[in-house]
Amino acid sequence: MAVGIFDSGLGGLTVYRAAADRLPDVPFVYFGDNAHTPYGVRDADDIYELTTKGVTRLFEAGCDLVILACNTASAAALRRMQENWVPSDKRVLGVFVPLIEALTERQWGDNSPPREVGVQHVALFATPATVRSRAFQRELAFRAIGVDVEAQACAGVVDAIEDGDMILAEALVRSHVDALKRKMPDPDAAVLGCTHYPIVEEYFRSALGERVKVFSQPKLVAESLADYLERRPEMLGLGEVPMFLTTGDPERVSDQATRFLRRRIEFHAA
Repeated sequence: MAVGIFDSGLGGLTVYRAAADRLPDVPFVYFGDNAHTPYGVRDADDIYELTTKGVTRLFEAGCDLVILACNTASAAALRRMQENWVPSDKRVLGVFVPLIEALTERQWGDNSPPREVGVQHVALFATPATVRSRAFQRELAFRAIGVDVEAQACAGVVDAIEDGDMILAEALVRSHVDALKRKMPDPDAAVLGCTHYPIVEEYFRSALGERVKVFSQPKLVAESLADYLERRPEMLGLGEVPMFLTTGDPERVSDQATRFLRRRIEFHAA
């Protein structure tokens, strides 16, 4: 009954933690492609190849449902995977859907025409690849009108988080927020469009100020997953053993994950 969670590195652990808290009886298999992180600087074909390899490993571990807890993979690879690659008895879902649902206050299955929503000026902070894809803007335009989105490619933030350099991460976050505010001085809302960013969410909130509503993904994704499994319980795979897999150095990744989650996590070679 395992569910897979895929990420390019450690950021997806923010989604894992929220999902495990929300669904304590579900064993999760986490795959971190730490050997190839960050994805945000790679081209779409490279991201697709790496993502399909990781998801294949999760299928092998008994996961019929895999969450791409990586905005870059969700933006650059998910649609192509769903159209041409995912087996009929498997499902691969991304992290954009719950975010768009929360921002527009409408369910994904609501196919009524786009309408005005509560926010008009949205700051999107994401990796360069996610920004280039314009996937967030495309999905938002299907459901909302009159929303101005200003995207800021946050180069270097994922690397700093993966390296455990929080001083550099904070400096980069403040620099990127300043750059965004030069283009959009008064955003109503901010979207943290990378699952690494909740690790430094306090830096974003401090730099943006109290008036800006910040949308962060982990709890939104966890609630969406719980709802999906209630409607589709047959998608719980046959796997029964929770695991943490990595393409990187298991000892180093375990130490980093333990620091982020504040409890011991043991990664194994994928």
